[in-house]
Amino acid sequence: MNGAKALVDTLSQAGIELCFSNPGTSEMHILEALDTSDLRCVLCLAEGVASGAADGYGRMAEKPAVTLLHLGPGFTNAMANLHNARRAHTPIINIVGDHPNYHQQYDVPLSSDIAGSASVVSQWVRRCRQVDQLAADTVAAIEAACHTPSQIASLIVPADVSWGQTQHVAPVVPALCRPASMPDQQVVEQVVEQVVEQAAHCLQSSQPDEPVALLLGGDVTEAQIRCASAIANHAGAALYCDTFPSRIARGQGCGRIERMPYLPEMAADLLKNIKHIVLVGAQPPVSFFAYPHLDSWLLPDGCSIHCLSTPQQDAGAALAALAEHLSVDIAEAAVYDAAPPQLASGELNPSTLSQSIGALLVEDTIVVDEGITGGAEIFLTTANSPRHDWIIQGGGAIGWGLSAAVGAALACPERKVLCLEGDGSGLYSNQALWTMARENLDITIVIFANRNYAILQFEYLHVGAQEMGACAESQMSIGNPDIDYAGLAEAMGVRASKATTMEEFNQQFGEAMSQCGPWLIEAIY
Repeated sequence: MNGAKALVDTLSQAGIELCFSNPGTSEMHILEALDTSDLRCVLCLAEGVASGAADGYGRMAEKPAVTLLHLGPGFTNAMANLHNARRAHTPIINIVGDHPNYHQQYDVPLSSDIAGSASVVSQWVRRCRQVDQLAADTVAAIEAACHTPSQIASLIVPADVSWGQTQHVAPVVPALCRPASMPDQQVVEQVVEQVVEQAAHCLQSSQPDEPVALLLGGDVTEAQIRCASAIANHAGAALYCDTFPSRIARGQGCGRIERMPYLPEMAADLLKNIKHIVLVGAQPPVSFFAYPHLDSWLLPDGCSIHCLSTPQQDAGAALAALAEHLSVDIAEAAVYDAAPPQLASGELNPSTLSQSIGALLVEDTIVVDEGITGGAEIFLTTANSPRHDWIIQGGGAIGWGLSAAVGAALACPERKVLCLEGDGSGLYSNQALWTMARENLDITIVIFANRNYAILQFEYLHVGAQEMGACAESQMSIGNPDIDYAGLAEAMGVRASKATTMEEFNQQFGEAMSQCGPWLIEAIY
């Protein structure tokens, strides 16, 4: 067999199921090998779509997908969404084709430092130099991606390694991907008794003049929230999650939890009286950006930090150990149980859109959130909606939402995906619409069409800039001409409609959520 087949067979034997592909000449033998493999290969028209889709898939499937990328320029096109995935600890394996080893000396036009680029967004990078080593290097890449916390692994495969002949196929243990929970003996090692005792003492000491908060981060499961909510109720503590959790369970029946505000003034005000904070898979809260005359550090002076678990540890096991130490009954958890909001009517704006989306959200939806300013209120209005999962772009590199929706839909084909997308950020990866249509993915997209980079207009004033002249204003407006998102979607093969009133939106959104297949709604306000 050739090296490409050894690579693909190794991925398949390890339980890898999906490849997001944007190939070129150097990857042709890998495509040939995929022809005879059970890996599903999904074509993406831009590399940023492939990497964003791999992020959405990894967050929901809890195991890595593969991206197949062409040389250094192809990889660099994928880097923004790989940055977002790295911040979310998403497992991804990048297979990057390169010129043959013997061709490197000629410095041909597409030559570049792929390893240097990959090291910026990958925790593991390796260049395979010999065909007999490729299967073993592939196993190493899988193991690196399935590390705890999950990582991005980038394997560079020169074309002569792909087409070279080999008999070396590494033995692969099935299900190398990380388990849903760690065995008990590993839990004992990772949840240190002393740490639990310190956190318990802190919570037991919670008084009106010594308020305590728990802060959850990363992949925040329903079980974690229920356990943390019961602990918080038992101790009289506040319970928060990160502003940008990689995934969080929400809706009726889930434990009540408040998201840390994005605005540093609001977050600092929320935390101003906290004397102790217990971190569960989270970092101490800091401002997303730096602002003149505002502190980047959001905890008040004198606040003690207690780390119950790091991102490398099992947050669920840590919370369970803490609950047991405190003799907490999980039934004490405060849960969301009120009715969803009522449908809004009349003027279409972010508030009324948020209300109707909360009213019409269907059970088990996966919400992919890159709504930016347009979708800011929806997290609040969906708290009492039917049970759903929420994933959000937390790395700050826009152009993630449409791509991540592709991956989430492929990870969970039995579930509806709702993509909340700003009209500015959606343009960075609009090619994802074509993949949605080609694969007939069950995705409803709401475009918040305000014809502006509204977040930049807000930040312009927030950093203390005094006047917004013609130049500055023109750089934050995406009108003149207005972008016809519905027309763009239809050109890509996606059903689309426009709404300018809430009555129009309610009818379109309700229909889209009740049927299968991709549908884009351009909500214009």
